[in-house]
Amino acid sequence: MTETSVFLQVRLDSSRLPRKALLELADRLVVEHAMRALDAVRADRRMLLTTDDSAAELAPLADRAGWDLFVGPKDDVLERFVLAARQTGCRQIVRATGDNPLVSAMMANRAVELFHGTGADYAGFAALPVGSGVEVIRTESLEQARRKADDPYEREHVAPYLYRRPERFRIEVPEAPEPFRAPGRRITLDTIADYRRLQRIYSDLYRGEPLELDDVVPWLRSHPETGDADT
Repeated sequence: MTETSVFLQVRLDSSRLPRKALLELADRLVVEHAMRALDAVRADRRMLLTTDDSAAELAPLADRAGWDLFVGPKDDVLERFVLAARQTGCRQIVRATGDNPLVSAMMANRAVELFHGTGADYAGFAALPVGSGVEVIRTESLEQARRKADDPYEREHVAPYLYRRPERFRIEVPEAPEPFRAPGRRITLDTIADYRRLQRIYSDLYRGEPLELDDVVPWLRSHPETGDADT
């Protein structure tokens, strides 16, 4: 039985910024930065989850990084995650997305510790910069969501069925430690403005190794002109 699997969710047909995961950022592609950061998460297996129309281009990147590739349903993302979890046999999933090159392995490891320490079904941290956090999800609870969710929104996304029902599932999402808080500040990639912001961050801070929040958050605080989650 695999204990923990990292699942990185990637598609190339975003309507707002198509193929954003394959944009160049410093010395590699956006999704490659995400995979490299997540290599530091304490996990037994790492898998890139995608769909038929994106698999051919993503497979070589996953292979080069030493990750597995899983191809699942395009619109039923909940089903995709459950099927991938069944294939790995994992007890819990660390979920991240391929448009977040600055995902924090440090906070992902803390989220896994929080998950185990509280017996949560779903764990993460609030008040982090948008695009740096992960979700830690109990596979057994996700199986329940798959069986019972009939709201299209709860099928198109992974965990809403769980966190919409805190009376049924244990949800642990405390605020992050103060040094890593930057609520509303964007380091995700969804627009051209996001891409330009990331290019500035990488130009100023990146020296060939994955960036962490102890460098990124001070940069965000010292550059308020770079915008927030409403940009």
